[in-house]
Amino acid sequence: MVQIPRTPAPASPAARSVPTSADVARLAGVSRATVSYVLNNTSAVRISEPTRHRVHAAAKELGYVPHAAARSLRAGHSRMVLMPAPSIPVGPLYGQFINELQWALGRLDYTVVQYGTVGLHGDEAARAWAELRPVAVLVPGSGLGPQGVAVLKRSGARAVVTLGPESVEGAHALLMNHEGVGHCAGSHLYARGRRRIGVLVPAEAGLEAFSLPRLQGVRNALRGTDAVLTELPLAHDEEAAARLAARWRSLGLDAVFAYNDEYAMLLMRALQDEGISVPRDTAVIGADDLMLGRLLRPRLSTVHIELPSGRDLAELVDRAVRNPDAAPETHKVLDASVVHRDST
Repeated sequence: MVQIPRTPAPASPAARSVPTSADVARLAGVSRATVSYVLNNTSAVRISEPTRHRVHAAAKELGYVPHAAARSLRAGHSRMVLMPAPSIPVGPLYGQFINELQWALGRLDYTVVQYGTVGLHGDEAARAWAELRPVAVLVPGSGLGPQGVAVLKRSGARAVVTLGPESVEGAHALLMNHEGVGHCAGSHLYARGRRRIGVLVPAEAGLEAFSLPRLQGVRNALRGTDAVLTELPLAHDEEAAARLAARWRSLGLDAVFAYNDEYAMLLMRALQDEGISVPRDTAVIGADDLMLGRLLRPRLSTVHIELPSGRDLAELVDRAVRNPDAAPETHKVLDASVVHRDST
Protein backbone atom coordinates (compact mmCIF):
# COMPACT_ATOMS: atom_id res chain seq x y z
CA MET A 1 0.00 0.00 0.00
CA VAL A 2 1.36 3.40 -0.96
CA GLN A 3 1.19 5.85 1.88
CA ILE A 4 0.81 9.51 1.04
CA PRO A 5 2.92 11.54 3.44
CA ARG A 6 1.06 14.15 5.43
CA THR A 7 2.37 17.61 4.94
CA PRO A 8 1.78 20.24 7.57
CA ALA A 9 -0.76 22.91 6.74
CA PRO A 10 0.84 26.15 5.67
CA ALA A 11 1.01 28.78 8.33
CA SER A 12 -1.74 31.36 8.10
CA PRO A 13 -0.52 34.63 6.60
CA ALA A 14 -0.58 37.62 8.86
CA ALA A 15 -4.00 39.16 8.97
CA ARG A 16 -4.22 42.16 6.68
CA SER A 17 -6.31 45.13 7.66
CA VAL A 18 -9.29 45.85 5.46
CA PRO A 19 -8.75 49.11 3.56
CA THR A 20 -11.16 51.89 4.47
CA SER A 21 -12.39 55.02 2.75
CA ALA A 22 -10.03 56.98 5.06
CA ASP A 23 -7.09 55.07 3.55
CA VAL A 24 -8.32 55.91 0.03
CA ALA A 25 -8.73 59.58 1.03
CA ARG A 26 -5.16 59.77 2.39
CA LEU A 27 -3.64 58.15 -0.69
CA ALA A 28 -5.66 60.29 -3.11
CA GLY A 29 -5.14 63.49 -1.07
CA VAL A 30 -8.87 64.23 -0.74
CA SER A 31 -11.53 64.15 1.97
CA ARG A 32 -13.53 61.05 2.91
CA ALA A 33 -16.64 62.85 1.70
CA THR A 34 -15.07 63.23 -1.74
CA VAL A 35 -14.25 59.51 -1.79
CA SER A 36 -17.87 58.76 -0.96
CA TYR A 37 -19.19 61.11 -3.66
CA VAL A 38 -16.91 59.59 -6.32
CA LEU A 39 -17.35 55.89 -5.51
CA ASN A 40 -21.10 56.22 -5.00
CA ASN A 41 -21.54 58.11 -8.29
CA THR A 42 -23.25 61.01 -6.51
CA SER A 43 -24.51 63.41 -9.15
CA ALA A 44 -25.52 66.20 -6.77
CA VAL A 45 -21.88 67.22 -6.14
CA ARG A 46 -19.52 68.28 -8.94
CA ILE A 47 -16.14 66.53 -8.77
CA SER A 48 -13.42 67.26 -11.33
CA GLU A 49 -12.27 64.45 -13.61
CA PRO A 50 -8.65 64.51 -12.31
CA THR A 51 -9.96 64.11 -8.74
CA ARG A 52 -12.24 61.26 -9.79
CA HIS A 53 -9.30 59.58 -11.48
CA ARG A 54 -7.10 59.91 -8.35
CA VAL A 55 -9.84 58.45 -6.13
CA HIS A 56 -10.48 55.47 -8.44
CA ALA A 57 -6.74 54.83 -8.82
CA ALA A 58 -6.23 54.91 -5.03
CA ALA A 59 -9.18 52.57 -4.44
CA LYS A 60 -7.82 50.15 -7.04
CA GLU A 61 -4.31 50.24 -5.57
CA LEU A 62 -5.59 49.54 -2.05
CA GLY A 63 -8.19 46.98 -3.14
CA TYR A 64 -10.96 49.06 -1.57
CA VAL A 65 -14.62 48.55 -2.43
CA PRO A 66 -17.55 50.40 -0.80
CA HIS A 67 -19.40 48.57 1.97
CA ALA A 68 -22.91 47.91 0.66
CA ALA A 69 -24.47 47.44 4.09
CA ALA A 70 -22.98 50.69 5.42
CA ARG A 71 -24.13 52.56 2.34
CA SER A 72 -27.64 51.15 2.83
CA LEU A 73 -27.67 52.34 6.44
CA ARG A 74 -26.71 55.86 5.36
CA ALA A 75 -29.30 55.94 2.59
CA GLY A 76 -32.06 54.34 4.65
CA HIS A 77 -32.52 51.58 2.06
CA SER A 78 -30.44 49.12 0.04
CA ARG A 79 -29.53 49.49 -3.63
CA MET A 80 -30.36 45.85 -4.34
CA VAL A 81 -32.84 45.05 -7.09
CA LEU A 82 -33.95 41.45 -6.77
CA MET A 83 -35.00 39.38 -9.75
CA PRO A 84 -36.31 35.88 -9.02
CA ALA A 85 -34.36 33.43 -11.18
CA PRO A 86 -36.73 31.92 -13.75
CA SER A 87 -37.86 28.39 -12.91
CA ILE A 88 -38.69 27.72 -16.57
CA PRO A 89 -36.52 27.54 -19.69
CA VAL A 90 -35.85 31.03 -21.02
CA GLY A 91 -34.63 31.64 -24.53
CA PRO A 92 -31.91 33.90 -25.92
CA LEU A 93 -34.34 36.79 -26.44
CA TYR A 94 -35.24 36.99 -22.74
CA GLY A 95 -31.59 36.50 -21.76
CA GLN A 96 -30.60 39.48 -23.92
CA PHE A 97 -33.32 41.58 -22.28
CA ILE A 98 -32.09 40.65 -18.78
CA ASN A 99 -28.50 41.55 -19.68
CA GLU A 100 -29.59 44.97 -20.97
CA LEU A 101 -31.68 45.56 -17.85
CA GLN A 102 -28.82 44.63 -15.51
CA TRP A 103 -26.46 46.98 -17.37
CA ALA A 104 -28.98 49.84 -17.22
CA LEU A 105 -29.65 49.35 -13.50
CA GLY A 106 -25.90 49.19 -12.84
CA ARG A 107 -25.50 52.57 -14.55
CA LEU A 108 -28.04 53.91 -12.03
CA ASP A 109 -25.95 52.48 -9.16
CA TYR A 110 -28.21 49.52 -8.36
CA THR A 111 -26.98 45.99 -7.76
CA VAL A 112 -29.06 43.29 -9.49
CA VAL A 113 -29.32 39.97 -7.69
CA GLN A 114 -30.99 36.91 -9.21
CA TYR A 115 -32.52 34.76 -6.49
CA GLY A 116 -33.58 31.16 -6.86
CA THR A 117 -36.77 30.10 -5.09
CA VAL A 118 -37.05 26.45 -6.04
CA GLY A 119 -40.29 25.01 -4.70
CA LEU A 120 -41.65 28.43 -3.70
CA HIS A 121 -44.26 30.29 -5.72
CA GLY A 122 -46.24 33.50 -5.64
CA ASP A 123 -46.91 35.04 -2.23
CA GLU A 124 -44.92 32.29 -0.48
CA ALA A 125 -41.87 33.17 -2.57
CA ALA A 126 -42.40 36.87 -1.76
CA ARG A 127 -41.66 36.17 1.92
CA ALA A 128 -38.33 34.61 0.95
CA TRP A 129 -37.49 37.60 -1.25
CA ALA A 130 -38.44 40.01 1.55
CA GLU A 131 -35.80 38.48 3.86
CA LEU A 132 -33.09 40.01 1.65
CA ARG A 133 -34.55 43.52 2.09
CA PRO A 134 -34.31 44.57 -1.58
CA VAL A 135 -35.19 48.12 -2.54
CA ALA A 136 -37.05 46.81 -5.60
CA VAL A 137 -38.29 43.47 -6.91
CA LEU A 138 -38.93 42.60 -10.57
CA VAL A 139 -41.26 39.61 -10.87
CA PRO A 140 -41.55 37.87 -14.26
CA GLY A 141 -44.57 35.70 -15.05
CA SER A 142 -47.70 35.34 -12.96
CA GLY A 143 -48.46 34.10 -9.46
CA LEU A 144 -47.64 37.07 -7.24
CA GLY A 145 -50.76 38.53 -5.61
CA PRO A 146 -51.62 41.68 -3.63
CA GLN A 147 -50.67 39.97 -0.37
CA GLY A 148 -47.17 39.22 -1.67
CA VAL A 149 -46.79 42.81 -2.84
CA ALA A 150 -47.81 44.02 0.63
CA VAL A 151 -45.25 41.71 2.29
CA LEU A 152 -42.48 43.07 0.08
CA LYS A 153 -43.43 46.68 0.75
CA ARG A 154 -43.62 46.14 4.52
CA SER A 155 -40.08 44.73 4.37
CA GLY A 156 -38.81 47.94 2.78
CA ALA A 157 -39.18 47.35 -0.96
CA ARG A 158 -39.98 50.70 -2.52
CA ALA A 159 -40.89 49.28 -5.91
CA VAL A 160 -42.48 46.02 -7.04
CA VAL A 161 -42.71 45.57 -10.81
CA THR A 162 -44.49 42.63 -12.45
CA LEU A 163 -43.94 41.43 -16.01
CA GLY A 164 -46.91 39.31 -16.95
CA PRO A 165 -50.32 39.06 -18.59
CA GLU A 166 -52.19 41.12 -15.97
CA SER A 167 -51.52 43.76 -13.32
CA VAL A 168 -51.38 43.12 -9.56
CA GLU A 169 -52.79 45.54 -7.01
CA GLY A 170 -50.07 47.74 -5.52
CA ALA A 171 -47.41 46.86 -8.13
CA HIS A 172 -46.18 48.59 -11.24
CA ALA A 173 -47.01 46.43 -14.26
CA LEU A 174 -45.56 45.69 -17.67
CA LEU A 175 -48.39 43.85 -19.42
CA MET A 176 -47.00 41.25 -21.83
CA ASN A 177 -49.36 40.74 -24.79
CA HIS A 178 -48.61 37.15 -25.78
CA GLU A 179 -52.03 36.85 -27.41
CA GLY A 180 -50.79 39.38 -29.97
CA VAL A 181 -47.89 37.07 -30.85
CA GLY A 182 -50.27 34.19 -31.61
CA HIS A 183 -52.66 36.47 -33.48
CA CYS A 184 -49.84 37.61 -35.79
CA ALA A 185 -48.83 34.02 -36.54
CA GLY A 186 -52.38 32.80 -37.14
CA SER A 187 -53.28 35.74 -39.39
CA HIS A 188 -50.12 35.24 -41.44
CA LEU A 189 -50.74 31.52 -42.01
CA TYR A 190 -54.35 32.16 -43.01
CA ALA A 191 -53.30 34.92 -45.41
CA ARG A 192 -50.86 32.47 -47.02
CA GLY A 193 -53.80 30.20 -47.86
CA ARG A 194 -53.36 27.68 -45.02
CA ARG A 195 -56.56 26.28 -43.55
CA ARG A 196 -55.57 23.28 -41.40
CA ILE A 197 -53.36 24.91 -38.82
CA GLY A 198 -51.59 23.27 -35.89
CA VAL A 199 -50.34 25.13 -32.82
CA LEU A 200 -47.53 23.66 -30.71
CA VAL A 201 -48.09 23.90 -26.96
CA PRO A 202 -44.91 23.16 -24.96
CA ALA A 203 -45.30 20.28 -22.52
CA GLU A 204 -42.77 21.82 -20.11
CA ALA A 205 -44.37 22.98 -16.86
CA GLY A 206 -44.29 26.72 -16.25
CA LEU A 207 -44.59 27.84 -19.87
CA GLU A 208 -48.39 28.00 -19.74
CA ALA A 209 -48.32 31.74 -18.97
CA PHE A 210 -46.79 32.25 -22.42
CA SER A 211 -48.06 29.34 -24.51
CA LEU A 212 -51.77 29.46 -23.65
CA PRO A 213 -52.19 33.16 -24.52
CA ARG A 214 -50.33 32.52 -27.80
CA LEU A 215 -52.68 29.61 -28.52
CA GLN A 216 -55.65 31.86 -27.76
CA GLY A 217 -54.24 34.50 -30.07
CA VAL A 218 -54.27 32.03 -32.98
CA ARG A 219 -57.85 31.04 -32.09
CA ASN A 220 -58.87 34.70 -32.17
CA ALA A 221 -57.20 35.22 -35.55
CA LEU A 222 -59.03 32.24 -37.08
CA ARG A 223 -62.41 32.82 -35.44
CA GLY A 224 -65.17 33.14 -38.04
CA THR A 225 -63.02 31.75 -40.87
CA ASP A 226 -63.05 28.36 -42.60
CA ALA A 227 -59.75 27.36 -40.95
CA VAL A 228 -59.47 24.48 -38.47
CA LEU A 229 -57.08 24.69 -35.51
CA THR A 230 -55.40 21.64 -33.94
CA GLU A 231 -53.61 21.88 -30.58
CA LEU A 232 -50.32 19.91 -30.50
CA PRO A 233 -48.60 19.28 -27.14
CA LEU A 234 -44.85 18.78 -27.59
CA ALA A 235 -41.90 18.32 -25.24
CA HIS A 236 -38.68 20.03 -26.29
CA ASP A 237 -36.67 16.96 -27.23
CA GLU A 238 -35.81 15.20 -30.48
CA GLU A 239 -37.63 11.95 -29.72
CA ALA A 240 -40.90 13.74 -29.00
CA ALA A 241 -40.55 15.77 -32.21
CA ALA A 242 -39.79 12.62 -34.21
CA ARG A 243 -42.92 10.90 -32.83
CA LEU A 244 -45.07 13.88 -33.78
CA ALA A 245 -43.53 14.05 -37.26
CA ALA A 246 -44.15 10.31 -37.76
CA ARG A 247 -47.92 10.85 -37.48
CA TRP A 248 -47.97 14.24 -39.22
CA ARG A 249 -49.53 12.99 -42.47
CA SER A 250 -52.41 11.44 -40.54
CA LEU A 251 -53.13 14.83 -38.93
CA GLY A 252 -53.72 16.44 -42.32
CA LEU A 253 -52.17 19.77 -41.32
CA ASP A 254 -50.85 22.24 -43.89
CA ALA A 255 -49.33 24.74 -41.42
CA VAL A 256 -48.09 25.06 -37.85
CA PHE A 257 -47.31 27.88 -35.44
CA ALA A 258 -44.53 26.35 -33.35
CA TYR A 259 -44.74 28.58 -30.21
CA ASN A 260 -41.23 30.00 -30.74
CA ASP A 261 -38.21 29.65 -33.01
CA GLU A 262 -36.55 26.94 -30.93
CA TYR A 263 -39.60 24.67 -31.10
CA ALA A 264 -39.99 25.54 -34.79
CA MET A 265 -36.42 24.45 -35.55
CA LEU A 266 -36.92 21.23 -33.59
CA LEU A 267 -40.13 20.33 -35.43
CA MET A 268 -38.94 21.46 -38.86
CA ARG A 269 -35.93 19.16 -38.70
CA ALA A 270 -38.15 16.23 -37.63
CA LEU A 271 -40.62 16.93 -40.45
CA GLN A 272 -37.82 17.06 -43.01
CA ASP A 273 -36.43 13.76 -41.69
CA GLU A 274 -39.88 12.26 -42.40
CA GLY A 275 -39.75 13.53 -45.98
CA ILE A 276 -42.31 16.29 -45.36
CA SER A 277 -41.42 19.36 -47.38
CA VAL A 278 -41.43 22.80 -45.75
CA PRO A 279 -43.26 24.89 -46.88
CA ARG A 280 -44.78 22.88 -49.76
CA ASP A 281 -46.47 20.28 -47.54
CA THR A 282 -46.51 22.24 -44.27
CA ALA A 283 -45.75 25.89 -43.59
CA VAL A 284 -43.87 26.57 -40.34
CA ILE A 285 -43.67 29.82 -38.38
CA GLY A 286 -41.95 30.47 -35.03
CA ALA A 287 -41.54 33.51 -32.79
CA ASP A 288 -38.63 35.52 -31.30
CA ASP A 289 -36.77 36.20 -34.57
CA LEU A 290 -33.55 34.46 -33.51
CA MET A 291 -30.54 34.76 -35.80
CA LEU A 292 -30.31 30.97 -36.09
CA GLY A 293 -33.68 30.96 -37.86
CA ARG A 294 -32.17 33.01 -40.67
CA LEU A 295 -29.41 30.44 -41.09
CA LEU A 296 -31.77 27.50 -41.58
CA ARG A 297 -32.83 26.23 -44.99
CA PRO A 298 -35.55 27.06 -45.67
CA ARG A 299 -35.19 30.28 -43.71
CA LEU A 300 -37.65 30.37 -40.84
CA SER A 301 -40.61 32.74 -40.88
CA THR A 302 -41.14 34.18 -37.42
CA VAL A 303 -42.93 36.71 -35.27
CA HIS A 304 -40.55 39.49 -34.26
CA ILE A 305 -41.15 40.47 -30.63
CA GLU A 306 -40.22 43.91 -29.35
CA LEU A 307 -39.47 43.48 -25.66
CA PRO A 308 -39.52 46.50 -23.35
CA SER A 309 -36.29 48.48 -23.31
CA GLY A 310 -34.04 47.49 -20.41
CA ARG A 311 -33.13 51.16 -20.05
CA ASP A 312 -36.80 52.22 -19.85
CA LEU A 313 -37.54 49.55 -17.24
CA ALA A 314 -34.49 50.59 -15.20
CA GLU A 315 -35.72 54.19 -15.25
CA LEU A 316 -39.17 53.02 -14.10
CA VAL A 317 -37.54 51.20 -11.16
CA ASP A 318 -35.45 54.24 -10.27
CA ARG A 319 -38.49 56.52 -10.51
CA ALA A 320 -40.48 54.24 -8.21
CA VAL A 321 -37.63 53.96 -5.69
CA ARG A 322 -37.31 57.75 -5.53
CA ASN A 323 -41.07 58.22 -5.16
CA PRO A 324 -42.48 55.09 -3.46
CA ASP A 325 -45.85 56.73 -2.72
CA ALA A 326 -46.65 57.43 -6.39
CA ALA A 327 -49.54 55.55 -8.00
CA PRO A 328 -48.43 52.33 -9.74
CA GLU A 329 -47.72 52.68 -13.45
CA THR A 330 -49.09 50.25 -16.05
CA HIS A 331 -47.49 49.89 -19.48
CA LYS A 332 -48.51 47.57 -22.33
CA VAL A 333 -45.45 46.06 -24.00
CA LEU A 334 -44.47 43.22 -26.35
CA ASP A 335 -45.20 44.59 -29.80
CA ALA A 336 -45.30 41.82 -32.41
CA SER A 337 -44.90 41.75 -36.19
CA VAL A 338 -44.45 38.95 -38.74
CA VAL A 339 -41.15 38.44 -40.55
CA HIS A 340 -42.06 36.47 -43.68
CA ARG A 341 -39.33 34.12 -44.94
CA ASP A 342 -39.11 30.87 -46.90
CA SER A 343 -40.76 28.46 -44.44
CA THR A 344 -44.24 29.90 -45.06
